[in-house]
Amino acid sequence: MKKRKSPIGALFLTSLTLGLCLAIVLGGLIIVGLPLQATRVFGPPTTSLNTSQRVRLSAYLLWQSEELTSPANPNGMAVPFQIGLGEPLPIIAARLKDESIIKDPDLFISYLQYTGLDTTIQAGDYELSPAMTPVEVAHNFQDATPKEVTITILEGWRLEEIAETLPTTGLAITPQMFLEAASKVTSNHAFLLKIPPQGTLEGFLMPDSYDVPRDLTINQLLNHILDNFGIQVTFDIREGFERQGLSVYEAVSLASIVEREAVNEDEMPIIASVFLNRLVVGMKLEADSTVQYALGFNSEHNTWWTNPLTFEHLQIDSAYNTYHYPGLPPGPIANPGLTALRAVAFPAQTPYYYFRAACDGSGRHIFAETFDEHVLNACPEEE
Repeated sequence: MKKRKSPIGALFLTSLTLGLCLAIVLGGLIIVGLPLQATRVFGPPTTSLNTSQRVRLSAYLLWQSEELTSPANPNGMAVPFQIGLGEPLPIIAARLKDESIIKDPDLFISYLQYTGLDTTIQAGDYELSPAMTPVEVAHNFQDATPKEVTITILEGWRLEEIAETLPTTGLAITPQMFLEAASKVTSNHAFLLKIPPQGTLEGFLMPDSYDVPRDLTINQLLNHILDNFGIQVTFDIREGFERQGLSVYEAVSLASIVEREAVNEDEMPIIASVFLNRLVVGMKLEADSTVQYALGFNSEHNTWWTNPLTFEHLQIDSAYNTYHYPGLPPGPIANPGLTALRAVAFPAQTPYYYFRAACDGSGRHIFAETFDEHVLNACPEEE
């Protein structure tokens, strides 16, 4: 006789089968559904995650989505934040919490791991704010490029020398763009209004270090530098120019010569007095620096300032050659610093009409009232 199957046993097996099927379906929905939902909210996960990691991180991020997309403090102030080369992620996250930039270091790390951004954090200097969401902070760490860059203009540089430094500054301004813009005067700054029609911005680009936005345009850059000239060349300096009988343009031209001729700043007022004395009596300035400017770039020595000058160099036919032409050159030969500009505004009161380099190699000069004294001051090898 065959045994009859128990209805309870059959029901149990059916229920178990249905439960397993349901679990499989639910598991599939979780495995597929959670990552899909996380992708819609946070973008696709990195391909380096396995299925278990993808599901776990997706579930965690969705559960904490509000905190990930909300700032720690909407009114928080920006603070500098530096990431060292090879600094571990847990330490970075902990420091972010200490600075009150994020609230939950573990959640922040989980987001980085989900997106794969944990492997592409760049060392460098950042400016972060509690008003940024953790998601924004994470993406900020992918680019350590500063929003500001520094451009430095040294005393005595001519326009071409400034232009040559631009490719290393991070600005999107090429040397050619700079030279084209600086070769004409389009600014409405008051001190530029009386520049001759052929004049350029040579001489008015105040030597200094400028911290400027990386996306600055060429006109914005030039106006920023010209603003600095207007601030530093104060009313009393301009009055000093007038007392010497010079316009601002003439004074800047003379100051550029003083800048290039002087080695030691304390001698600038004396050197300025020599040139001013010569102008008063109608003597030629006979400044080597003006000839150097006229010669332009020396490809053999890779410099804009040929030194030493030869007798042939001094014969160059240029309006800037102050050995041939009396008075000031047509314009500045470089961009003088504030000390040189003040030297022209407030020169020393001297009887000197000549100067030459001292023979000790110090860069200092020996000054003379007469030409005979000047000859006697020559170094032995020059006689």
